[in-house]
Amino acid sequence: MARRYAREGDLIVEDDNKLGYFFLGLGLGAALGVLFAPQSGEETRRLLKDKAEEGVDILKRRTADLQETAAEALERGKQTLQRRKETLAAAVQAGREAYREAAASEND
Repeated sequence: MARRYAREGDLIVEDDNKLGYFFLGLGLGAALGVLFAPQSGEETRRLLKDKAEEGVDILKRRTADLQETAAEALERGKQTLQRRKETLAAAVQAGREAYREAAASEND
């Protein structure tokens, strides 16, 4: 199983292909269900339809979770960028003041 890691601050994010495994399991389950179904054709079709709808619901929930996680990561990135900009601005200002003080002390 291939895993990718992305370092984000102190948080390590692991990316598994769980969604692919979900669909593989869904397909295999549906195929086995049809082959070994003790119900009539109509009952089997209804069961498959229900399972497919469950899969769609799970997919929608997972998508919403991923969107929320992405939005949170984006917000953390914006906050980190803002802090870095503020730190850089403070360093530039301190450098300017140090230069002015050094230039003023040379003139005295």
